[in-house]
Amino acid sequence: MHTLALGRSGLRVSGVALGTMNFGTDLQAPTSEPEAHRIVGAFLDAGHNLIDTADTYRGGGSEEIVGRAIASRRADVVLATKGAAPQGVGPNHRGLSRAHLTRALEASLRRLGTDYVDLYQCHVADPDTPIEETMATLDGFVRAGKVRYIGCSNFTAAGIVSAQWAAQRGAGTPLVSLQANYSVMARAIEAEILPTCVQSGLGVLAYSPLGSGLLAGRYRRDTPPEAGSRLAQWADMPSPMARDFVAGVLAPRHFDIRDEVAAVAAALHTTTATIALAWLARRPSITSVILGPRTVDQLTAGLAGLAFDLPEQAAARLDAASQFTVVPPTNGQHRAALRSGVSRSVDKW
Repeated sequence: MHTLALGRSGLRVSGVALGTMNFGTDLQAPTSEPEAHRIVGAFLDAGHNLIDTADTYRGGGSEEIVGRAIASRRADVVLATKGAAPQGVGPNHRGLSRAHLTRALEASLRRLGTDYVDLYQCHVADPDTPIEETMATLDGFVRAGKVRYIGCSNFTAAGIVSAQWAAQRGAGTPLVSLQANYSVMARAIEAEILPTCVQSGLGVLAYSPLGSGLLAGRYRRDTPPEAGSRLAQWADMPSPMARDFVAGVLAPRHFDIRDEVAAVAAALHTTTATIALAWLARRPSITSVILGPRTVDQLTAGLAGLAFDLPEQAAARLDAASQFTVVPPTNGQHRAALRSGVSRSVDKW
C-alpha cells in the first residue's frame, strides 16, 4: 500500500479516501447497504485504508453502514468522521461547543460500533464558540482514547492558525488535517489555505473532486439539473444558501472549464471524469483525494482516473484554463478574519 503521513503526524493514510455520503438506510439513499459493503470491500482490497463519514450523512445512516461494513477489518481502516451538524432542535445541539461535541462523538461511536475513531474532524467552523474551548474538548477526546487524531473541514486560513495557536497555548493536541473543496474548477484554496496547511502541519483531504458531478458531465449549460440529481435536490430546498450553492456550481465559468477538460479528454480518448481526477492527483500539498462512489463500478472508474498518467502539456492546458484571480481582502476584512479565526460563509446549517 502506498501511503503518506497525514500532516505533521505519524498516521499513514492512502492517497485515495472513500467518502460515504451516499451510504444510507433510507429509501432515498443513492447506495443500498449491500452495495455499500461491496464498495468498502473493493476499496480495502485495492490497498487503500482511509474511510470518511459524518454524523450528518443520511441522518447517521452512513455511520451505521460504515461501522457494519468494516467490523471484521477495523484494524485495517483509518476511520474518520465529523461533528458539528445539528443533532437536535436546541441551541446546544449543534456547533463546536464542549456540550455538543461530547454528545456528538458518543453518538458517532455508537453508530460506528467502535470505541475509537482514528480521525475526528470539526465539520465546519463555529463562530459562536471560542476556539480554545473546541480545541481543549478535542484534546480531551484524544487523552481519553476515544480519538486518535483531530482535523477540521471548511476552515479558513485564519481559522486554521487560530486553532493551532489555541492547541499550542493549552499544550494540547494540534490539528493534523483539513478537508477542503478542491478540483480543477474550484482552486480558491491555493491562495491562502494550502500554504497555511503546509506551514501549520496539516495534510489536505480534497473533497468534491468532480465538482459536484459537473466535471463528470452530469449537468448541461443553461439547463436545470435533472430531477433526482443532487443539485436538483439542493435547488428545491427552501434555504437561500442551498440555491446559491447550486447557482455557484452551475456558473458559466465552470462550464467553460468543463468544456476544456472535455477537449483534453477527447484528445486522450478518455472521459472528463478521468481527466479531472488525474489533474487533481498531480497537485502538490494534497494528501488524499476523497471519492464518493454510489456503485462499485464508479469506485473502479474513480481509482483508474486517479492513476491515469496525465501528460504535462495537458495538465498545463488545464492549469491555464482554470486560473483564478485572488482579490485581496480589505484591511477591515483582514482584521475581522484574524479576530474571529473563522468564516461564517461555511456554516452550512
